[in-house]
Amino acid sequence: MTDKPGYGEADASYQAAGGIEGIRRLVDDFYQVMDTWPDAERIRRMHPADLSPARDKLSCFLSGWLGGPRLFQETYGSISIPAFHARWPIDTADAEAWLGCMQQAIARQPWSPAFKDYLLRQLAVPAQRVVQAAQARQAAQQ
Repeated sequence: MTDKPGYGEADASYQAAGGIEGIRRLVDDFYQVMDTWPDAERIRRMHPADLSPARDKLSCFLSGWLGGPRLFQETYGSISIPAFHARWPIDTADAEAWLGCMQQAIARQPWSPAFKDYLLRQLAVPAQRVVQAAQARQAAQQ
């Protein structure tokens, strides 16, 4: 038996990702996929041409979300991912494209298969919440 925390406990997920360096590699791969994968064309158009700020913000967010330093909050302040994304008409296909980019980026990482599976399952939750927030905002505007 081990005393090592499981993914989602303390900073175990952050450590499994390789800390901020591993997270930045994931984010770089994620946006590289988004730039080149035809299925991601619509979500890529939701981003500015220069992805540098988006790369930093996603890396900082994932750091805290995975149990590491709360770099996003320290640098940019607090954020509600669903509320922030509600300004775009994001639907289920967009969330699936986003997750597809993330799945391909995760596959490129030198992580254990168990952590890769765990992370993709966890990322599906905020992806679905973003869709729900966008749908709620659209319904409120009608």
